Amino acid sequence: MRIICYLLSIIIANVVTAAFAPLQLGMFIVPMGTLLIGSTFIFRDLVQNKYGRAKTYLFIFIALILSGVVSFLLGDTIWIVMASAISFIISETADTEIYTRLKLPIAWRVLYSGIVGGCLDSVIFVVIGLSPIGANILPWEAIPAAVLGQIIVKIVIQMIGALIYNRVRIINGKHLVSE
Repeated sequence: MRIICYLLSIIIANVVTAAFAPLQLGMFIVPMGTLLIGSTFIFRDLVQNKYGRAKTYLFIFIALILSGVVSFLLGDTIWIVMASAISFIISETADTEIYTRLKLPIAWRVLYSGIVGGCLDSVIFVVIGLSPIGANILPWEAIPAAVLGQIIVKIVIQMIGALIYNRVRIINGKHLVSE
């Protein structure tokens, strides 16, 4: 079920981003799919927790292929597809490695690794995919607002995910550091 949630969250994030206009939250620009991208890091951590790091990289590769195919089928430009792939590989790898190396309770590992992964994903995708370097969808003046908007949303989602996981863990009576 964890794997299905992980893969579906990535596919649905692509579809939602393509189907809906970005949210304008004050000065921040947030693609609708960002709401789901933040959760992909949480689902990836749960996959890794159950299947280990080596198998998680296999699922990341499968997710990368699915994301690229879906993005292409939705009519995204080659710049968007490439930016998505590059940001995905870097952010998911960072999340995986940070999650692996932190010797903290799982809720903290989910939070910290997801924040780093989300920040990397936001910066790389926006700069390569949306700026004048890439698809030229946003002018340079809008890039900081687009990056910060995504980072804020992803951090909030990571915090909610970590709190929910911690709450579920406490309810189930598990208080292990290395879950």
